[in-house]
Amino acid sequence: MTAPQILMQAAVARLGARLGSSLVDAAANLALVVQDAPEKVRQELQLFWEEVELEAGRLERDGQGGASGSASTAVDPDPGRPGDGFPRRAAATPGLSVQEQIDALRAQVAGLGQRLDRRP
Repeated sequence: MTAPQILMQAAVARLGARLGSSLVDAAANLALVVQDAPEKVRQELQLFWEEVELEAGRLERDGQGGASGSASTAVDPDPGRPGDGFPRRAAATPGLSVQEQIDALRAQVAGLGQRLDRRP
């Protein structure tokens, strides 16, 4: 055999050995993942159903009272005024739509960001 053929055979043999060990490592990792999968799936499903029950309770409370009985964050009309930097809390406004509440929260976040930018 010539030198280039020997080098080619050596390269192919080493590639085969490396790929083989990589496949064995991948199979071992896959076996570990598969072994842990049922417990992880069970935990995730349990967490999901707990969240569903909490959401159902919240929707039930919101449906009975007409508006959320919990406090909501009010928009700070003057985000530049000195203060403690914490959002003010106020009773929920019954006429406020979800989009208006989202817009109010965005405005509040923008105000807080401006206050942080002004601090040295």
